[in-house]
Amino acid sequence: MTPDLVVLGNLAVDDIVYPDGESRMGQPGGAAIYVALGANLWGLNVGMVSRVGSDYPSSMLEALSRKGIDLAGIRELGSSGLRTWLLYEGELRRVVHRLDSATHAEASPTADEIPTEWTPRALHIAPLPIGLQAELVAEFVEQADVIVSVDPYELLSERTLETWTGIGSQVDYFFLSEDEIADGQWRRDPGPLVARITAGRLKTLFYKQGSMGGTGFEATTGRRFKWSSYATTVVDQTGAGDAFAGGTLAGLLQGDGVQTAVHRGVVSASFALESQGADALLEARPEMANERLRGWFGDL
Repeated sequence: MTPDLVVLGNLAVDDIVYPDGESRMGQPGGAAIYVALGANLWGLNVGMVSRVGSDYPSSMLEALSRKGIDLAGIRELGSSGLRTWLLYEGELRRVVHRLDSATHAEASPTADEIPTEWTPRALHIAPLPIGLQAELVAEFVEQADVIVSVDPYELLSERTLETWTGIGSQVDYFFLSEDEIADGQWRRDPGPLVARITAGRLKTLFYKQGSMGGTGFEATTGRRFKWSSYATTVVDQTGAGDAFAGGTLAGLLQGDGVQTAVHRGVVSASFALESQGADALLEARPEMANERLRGWFGDL
């Protein structure tokens, strides 16, 4: 069965350092797995396109496959893959690629690695080198019947803003986190930044603000809407924003209005927050997600 949503991104081995100094080494990560699991939680057919290194834990790939996520788009590098330091500073996070691993570009997929038999309704481009993200977006800009969304890796700054404006104008949805904005003033008040990005095809920019929830900016109307995090247990923030994107895209593909879709994103993120790594998302079931959706928002 062809996937409804195809996620293009990295599979990385993460070495995580938390604000209190605790660390966890060698964790199977990568934004793509959290996006995929966040969408899969709502019964969506999801396919992943990535490059995997020989050092990536096979147990994660096996777990994803058991969840029904299509891994036909994953190609083996034949060598060690991408390995990163995830350094938390409060709620902000820095990503540092280890010098002894594959480069970010070497570990990143291209459009021709999408299986030819797949005809998805949506594509999500997870954080990748900005040049590769621009190339991927350009591949699909003419396909008006395919929803395209992007989550940046390269920080938004005056230096990169022109490139990001060009990318943003060619996608439908833009998922942006606090730690992806270089300027502190823009982080506190993203309105002026958003006004410069929202153009062309872009429908909504989702500004993810960690435990505060976030703010949505609708490009065509200028309307803003906010959401809150309903999570009662926060063990690890890693991947929560990506799970939010997956859940939100699942809602949009299932015909939800944008704010109801966001509610699904909040639920997906809550599972990501409840455990270290992706354990809670792997264990979550659709009936658990729907119970939270009804209990928190009354949405059916």
